Amino acid sequence: MTEALERLPVFGFLWPAMLWLLALVVLLAFGYVWLDLRRRRVTASYPALKTVGPANRAGSGWRRHVPPVLMGLALTALIVAIARPQAMLKIPSRIETVILVLDLSGSMRAQDVQPSRIMAAKEAAKILVKSQPSGVSTGVVAMAGTAALAQAPVRSKEDVATAIDRLQVQGGTALGNGMLVALTALLPHTTVEAERLMNSDTGSTPERRSQPNPNAGPPPGLAVPDSGETATPGSYRAGAIVLFSDGESNAGPTALQAAQLAATHGVRVYTVGVGTPEGVVLSADGWSSRVKLDEQVLRQVADSTGAEYFRLEDAAELKKLYRALRARLAFGKPDQVEVTAFFAAAGALLATLAALLSLWWHGRVL
Repeated sequence: MTEALERLPVFGFLWPAMLWLLALVVLLAFGYVWLDLRRRRVTASYPALKTVGPANRAGSGWRRHVPPVLMGLALTALIVAIARPQAMLKIPSRIETVILVLDLSGSMRAQDVQPSRIMAAKEAAKILVKSQPSGVSTGVVAMAGTAALAQAPVRSKEDVATAIDRLQVQGGTALGNGMLVALTALLPHTTVEAERLMNSDTGSTPERRSQPNPNAGPPPGLAVPDSGETATPGSYRAGAIVLFSDGESNAGPTALQAAQLAATHGVRVYTVGVGTPEGVVLSADGWSSRVKLDEQVLRQVADSTGAEYFRLEDAAELKKLYRALRARLAFGKPDQVEVTAFFAAAGALLATLAALLSLWWHGRVL
C-alpha cells in the first residue's frame, strides 16, 4: 500500500490562489440540495403535482441527479485547470545515443558469474542493444589498461553485436579512462577536458588536442547555464553511458574523477556490477589473487551522475537487468510538468456528458 502511494504523482499549482473558486462549487452543491429538499416538501404537500408536467416524466429516481453531479465535477476540473496544476512525472527522455563500456581486465575471467564475468557482461550488453528502439545509436568502448572506441555510435545492431563479440580480455583496468572515452564519443566537445584528465596522471601532453568551436552551441538535450556553471547531473536527456565492470581499477584517473566530469555535463553513467562481493580466487600466469566485485565505487559513479547501479550475479538475471536498464534509458528523471490541459479536457468532457444525458433523459439541458 505504501509503495503504491509513493508512485502517485506529486501535485502543485502555479496559481494556487485561484483554488478559492472551489468554494463556489460547494455553494452550488448546497444550493442544489436545498432546492431538491424544497421540491420534495412541495411535492409531499401537493401529491397531484407528481403527475403534472413533463418535468416529472423521467423521474424522481437517480437519473435526475446524475447530470447535476457531472456538471459539478466539470466545474471542479475547470477551476483546478485555472490554478495551472503541475505534477512530478517521468517523461520520455528521447534518448538518441547509448555508449557501452565493457571492462576487459584480467579479473573479468573470474567464473563467480557463469559462464564467466566477461561472457555474462557481453551477453547482457547485446541483449540491451537488441532491446533499444531502431532510432537509437549505440557505441562500444573497450576498457582494460587503456581504453579505446571499439565501435563508433551506429544504429546497426548487428555491427554493435559484432564489435562486442570481438572484444577479448586484456591486462590492467582503467575505469576512469573507459568512462572518459565514452564521454568524448557521446559529447565530442568534451575531448579537451577528457584528455587533460587522462594525462594529468602521467603529466604527458597529447600530441593533438581537439579545439572546441567557440561558435558551436551545446548539443541537443543538454541544459548548460549561460554563466559558465555546470549542468545539473542527469540533465542530458539525449544520451547515456552504461558501464559493465567488476569495479576494480589500477590505472589512469579514478572512476570518480571521470564521473565528476560526466556529471558536470549532465551525462548519466549507469553502472552494472559483474561478479559477487565475496569474489573468487583467480589463478593466471603463476599467480593467484582473490578478485571481488567492488560495488562501492560503481554505486558512487552512478549516484554522482544521477543514474543507477545494477548487479549482474548470474546469466539468469539478464532479462531482468535489461528490462530495468531499458526502462531507465527510456524515461528521464522526474520533472515538474504542467497538466492544465488534462483537467481542462476532463472538465469539458464531463460538462458535455452532463448536457447530453440531461437532454436524453429529461428533454432539456440541465
